Amino acid sequence: LADPKLEIRDDQGAFVAVNDDWDAALRSTFAQVGAFDLLDGSHDAALVVTLPAGKAYTAQVSGANGGTGEALVEIYAVP
Repeated sequence: LADPKLEIRDDQGAFVAVNDDWDAALRSTFAQVGAFDLLDGSHDAALVVTLPAGKAYTAQVSGANGGTGEALVEIYAVP
């Protein structure tokens, strides 16, 4: 998927967070949790979200411009 959009929704279907193109400010968080780095200028999607316990959440990936393809979703706990 060349230009993914990542959406996080709660158990009621409400948007919690959305990202289309990641922010390079997340680079230190990637290193902290052992995630691989993303290339500058890539259209990857990445988020840091604090979610209350006791609820269910859904991560949904789609093409930002209606594109199709495969996506990999990785979830890390940030200490």
